Amino acid sequence: MTNKSRRTHSPAFKAKVALAAVKGDKTLAELAQLFDVHPNQITIWKNQLLEGAAGVFGHDKTSAETPVDLKALHAKIGEL
Repeated sequence: MTNKSRRTHSPAFKAKVALAAVKGDKTLAELAQLFDVHPNQITIWKNQLLEGAAGVFGHDKTSAETPVDLKALHAKIGEL
């Protein structure tokens, strides 16, 4: 039995495969054979693409960081 090393795929390749899956022109089995990747991996990449797609167009205003009170921080630094 030979030791097969893990393959690492570039983000560009993952995006290409995920976009092909989102298009829906081919089945997962066809895409898996075409790109030589397991169908479960294609599904994972597709879900990651769909979840992260909103971040491409901007940040959500509700998840903005809370403002920090600089005076309190400077006072704490002065104490130390």
